Amino acid sequence: MTKDNFSFLMVAPNGARRRKADHPAIPLTAPELGIEAARCQEQGAAAIHLHVRDGDGGHSLDADRYLEAIAQVKAIAGDMVIQITTEAVGIYKPAEQMAVVRAVKPEFVSMALRELIPDMGAESEAAAFFAWMKRERIVPQFILYDVDDIQRLIAFQERGIVPFIAPPVIYVLGRYAKNQISEPADLDPFLAAGNNFPNWMVCAFGPKEAAAIGYAFDQGGNGRIGFENNLHMPDGSIAPDNAALVGAAALEAERAGCNLMTSAQVHEMLAQVRR
Repeated sequence: MTKDNFSFLMVAPNGARRRKADHPAIPLTAPELGIEAARCQEQGAAAIHLHVRDGDGGHSLDADRYLEAIAQVKAIAGDMVIQITTEAVGIYKPAEQMAVVRAVKPEFVSMALRELIPDMGAESEAAAFFAWMKRERIVPQFILYDVDDIQRLIAFQERGIVPFIAPPVIYVLGRYAKNQISEPADLDPFLAAGNNFPNWMVCAFGPKEAAAIGYAFDQGGNGRIGFENNLHMPDGSIAPDNAALVGAAALEAERAGCNLMTSAQVHEMLAQVRR
């Protein structure tokens, strides 16, 4: 990989499950998310993957809470790319996941096909939803947990259920591994099966998160890092905050000879996906 290559980093600072008891620096409120976004942007993160919480700290898909968090990130982190998620966490049904996207109308949204289309009976509604997203110029990032998910997405594209030609995807390493610990080589099966997706990203559970992202950079991909998937620095110590993890991933980009994209460049990349 040469210096002419560009990749981008996204930070996932909180996820749906961890709380302050897991790490005191996990940002849960809208103001905390705005501050964390700016700190991570300074270390090289061009985008943020947002989860919002309810009043008790639990996972939420409340549109108003998303809009509040988005406003805070924009106020403090300027042009940072903001991605919301429709993750169900065993709480939300497909209709509720789609409703939050319709209400928020984000630029970028992360979603799992296995949640939105759990069976054939859900295909028609999902197809109408994806067609609406395309008209509204909302870019999806499909969460792919294994090769079967890749094959399902390709089949949905071929059948016209997913109308996006080259949608961004994220390969999740270690979600279903023992103790949710991943290895960089866990990426190999995804790459072998996913050459239809030029705009791909990796996230990885466990302390080898930064190494997995470095491997992704070597292969021409992008990386997502943060407390959602891992609390440890590459040396095994507990990370002081998300910004430290982003800094570790930025060092992997430097090692790979990879230029990190700015937020403005990622906005332009997403604009190209919409065309």
